[in-house]
Amino acid sequence: MTRRPYLALALFVVLPLGGALAVAFTPPAPAEPAPAAQPMPALPSLAPMLREVKPAVVNVFTRGLAPQQNHPILSDPLFRHFFNLPNPSRQQTTQSLGSGVIFSAEQGLIVTNAHVIADAREIAVTLHDGRVLNAEVVGTDEATDLAVIRVPAGGLRELPAGDSAQLEVGDYVVAIGNPFGLGQTVTSGIVSAIGRSGLGIEAYEDFIQTDAPINPGNSGGALVNLRGELVGINTAIYAPNGGSVGIGFAIPVNVARRIVQDLVHHGEFRRGELGIEAQDLTVELARAFGLDRPQGAVITRVRAGRPAAQAGLLPGDVILAIDERPIRNANEARNQIGLLRLGERVSMEVLRDGERRKVTLEVAEPQRVMRSGETVHPRLRGARLQEVEESTARGSVGLLSVVDIEKGSPAAATGLLPGDLILAVNRQPVHTLEELAQAMRAGQILMNISRAGQPLMLLFRG
Repeated sequence: MTRRPYLALALFVVLPLGGALAVAFTPPAPAEPAPAAQPMPALPSLAPMLREVKPAVVNVFTRGLAPQQNHPILSDPLFRHFFNLPNPSRQQTTQSLGSGVIFSAEQGLIVTNAHVIADAREIAVTLHDGRVLNAEVVGTDEATDLAVIRVPAGGLRELPAGDSAQLEVGDYVVAIGNPFGLGQTVTSGIVSAIGRSGLGIEAYEDFIQTDAPINPGNSGGALVNLRGELVGINTAIYAPNGGSVGIGFAIPVNVARRIVQDLVHHGEFRRGELGIEAQDLTVELARAFGLDRPQGAVITRVRAGRPAAQAGLLPGDVILAIDERPIRNANEARNQIGLLRLGERVSMEVLRDGERRKVTLEVAEPQRVMRSGETVHPRLRGARLQEVEESTARGSVGLLSVVDIEKGSPAAATGLLPGDLILAVNRQPVHTLEELAQAMRAGQILMNISRAGQPLMLLFRG
């Protein structure tokens, strides 16, 4: 075997005593290679989920006309000149910014808030990729503040819907929208509460409350869970000082889905009624009914011939649950009923004389009482008036609606317009056509109305 020559070195060290010492030196073995650098662990991030979700959230831009009071005196040129009012033919143009969620990519359907597109003459949608598309209105439901608009289909991505009934307080959520017109913006937070109602924001309320920052312009945007599923439509904020304070509200996707189906097929949500009115239980009433706490809604009125009467419900029955969902107060009962479709069957658990019982009802067409205006008062000739019953945050109330008005008629001269709600005459609230007829017997008439949600007053002589 051949050996390699071994190199030995001699190190001579001079010692202080003058002697010499020979030392053999062997070089060290080669060093081991350094271990390869390990990759840093990935940081937690919502970015992968958001890359899939953001293309399904759009910015909505509308252009419309500001509502104007339409009263004969406002058309008088001398009156307008004296008060320096603008020409009524030059209506003021308004602009609005909001958000929307692509619900169906195949059909080009986008869900947003009704207030985002209210009074809009033009609607434009800006997609995540920068495309701008014109949109048309498919249907609106002001009672829940939901609307559906349509854009040309093609290259769209829809957002998968989750199950808002599975949400719990503390779940993480992400809000996506167009706050202040800045462009698509993402904020995060948790579910702060569920089933919020009685806020007076909409006629029917069942909100998800979140602390994910929601600001003006977020309306109609998406509230998603960490799986990237749509769980709510951002709608409103609590803003005592005009800005977000961490209390935002979203319409649950389960509610939105029901409304959207009717808006797509009928252009409106075909809401029915059961023919009952209810109030909250007080502590005293709860004790009288044998309940340990004031949870439920006591029926105060059952209208003859309506589904509730046909099912045998009576005043004094306490509603405990609707479709297996416990009812805490009259607001919840009103909201549950208000979200039922015409013809839908609903189960109701009630308490009567200490005994629980279940009944099944079918939602019926709301009753409408309509009369020509001249049967109420000569000044209303040419108008058609209708008694309607509307559920509000404060309860079910009777309202008088102006259905239509003939041009050039005495009713047109009063300044009333189709869609107006007559609330009071000479500061006396009116809920029925008979009450309106009695109130209008006075010589001078001061009429309080609501027009597109804005209170107005009309003054004319009887």
